[in-house]
Amino acid sequence: MAERRDFNAGEFADHLASMTDEELFMLMQDLEGESDNIAVEARGTSDVFVKIALVETAIEDRFPGQLLAPYKEWQQRTNV
Repeated sequence: MAERRDFNAGEFADHLASMTDEELFMLMQDLEGESDNIAVEARGTSDVFVKIALVETAIEDRFPGQLLAPYKEWQQRTNV
C-alpha cells in the first residue's frame, strides 16, 4: 500500500478532472473495495481514504447539490 508521503493529491485531483463520469465512478467503486481490505492499524498510512475523499469531492463538483446520488444510481444500474 502506498504511503501518504508518496501520494501527490494535486496530481491525483488533476487526473480526476480528466476522467469521464464512468471512469470516476469505477475508480470510486475500486477504492471503496480496497478500503474494506485495509487493516485498522494500517489506515493511518494508507492513501486510499484520501483518494476516496478527493473522488467524492470530484463527484460533488460535477453534480452540484446531489452529493453522491449520481454515483449511487450508477452503482444500482451496473450492479444489477
